[in-house]
Amino acid sequence: MRLRTTGAAAGAAVSVLAALAALAALTGCNRGSDAAGRIGIDLPRTDTDFWNSYEQYLQKDLDHGGPAALPLSNSQNDIAKVVADVQALTGQGAKAIVMAPQDTGAISAELQRLAAKKIPVVSVDTRPDDGTVYMVVRADNRAYGEKSCDYLGHKLGGRGRVAELQGDLSSVNGRDRSEAFAACMKKKYPKITVHELATDWKGEVASAKLQSLLAQHPDLDGLYLQAGGAFLQPTLALLEQRKRLVPAGSAGHLTIISNDGIPDELAAIRAGTIDATLSQPADLYAKYALFYARAALDGKTFRPGPTDHHSTIVKIKNGLEDQLPAPLVTKANVDDATLWANQLDRPGKKQRR
Repeated sequence: MRLRTTGAAAGAAVSVLAALAALAALTGCNRGSDAAGRIGIDLPRTDTDFWNSYEQYLQKDLDHGGPAALPLSNSQNDIAKVVADVQALTGQGAKAIVMAPQDTGAISAELQRLAAKKIPVVSVDTRPDDGTVYMVVRADNRAYGEKSCDYLGHKLGGRGRVAELQGDLSSVNGRDRSEAFAACMKKKYPKITVHELATDWKGEVASAKLQSLLAQHPDLDGLYLQAGGAFLQPTLALLEQRKRLVPAGSAGHLTIISNDGIPDELAAIRAGTIDATLSQPADLYAKYALFYARAALDGKTFRPGPTDHHSTIVKIKNGLEDQLPAPLVTKANVDDATLWANQLDRPGKKQRR
């Protein structure tokens, strides 16, 4: 079934079009030819390879005929800066906003302000707890937790001890992954002991807590990393230091599944130092964030149901969510050319422009 839309015909006066075109020429901020208005985009952070890759895909789309956009801002994982950046973007004339608020509870007041000004919002990767959104572009994060649980449970034969490096539990992603993982383990693998380690998505916190756990429980059998972009390198460094970085298939190997699908995770799967990851689609996040922002400017609306890009739109309490696919990556398919991390010009790094 194709993605279903309904058009909202809204012709702009010639004088308004001319004014917008003149403004674009004067400011040099427009990319593309959208006459309905420019898009304001706030990046959530630049301290992980996943978000650097997302930025790379955004830039590529914008530079190759994408919608008209203001220069990207970056809120550096600071919710106060998200609000300040968004207000600056709307002050510069943004008529639609793309954001990825990491604190999904604290953004509601700003979403209410934007709704009052009739400025549509596309939220990427995270689903705000409250406040109207035009569309959330996100993978099914509960499925991340469930698939990671099933992978570890199967590999360990339903027995053993695992550590879960959780994200920020004030984030809907951290909550969804953690709740789904816990529910799956309790129901399907009750003989596996799970140690939940909250990290706020910080690699140094994850490493410190894992080090303490390994001191208490050197018999650890498995690891679930909720964010490979933040946790992979500190985890591998710690395991190497403690002589626990043993290749898959060898005695003493620690079974590890991660979430993100960055190039470094794929390299670690090839090397046998981790076993699997769930590929969070950085390329599709960028593509459909811009797609929905432009659709909002064009007055289009959407309904729940399957799309023609292999996802499903679902109704949420404050709008709609397009749940994009996030495939499991193992040794068997790690070289699949369709995986976004296998398509980057410089794996995992921002391209210098």
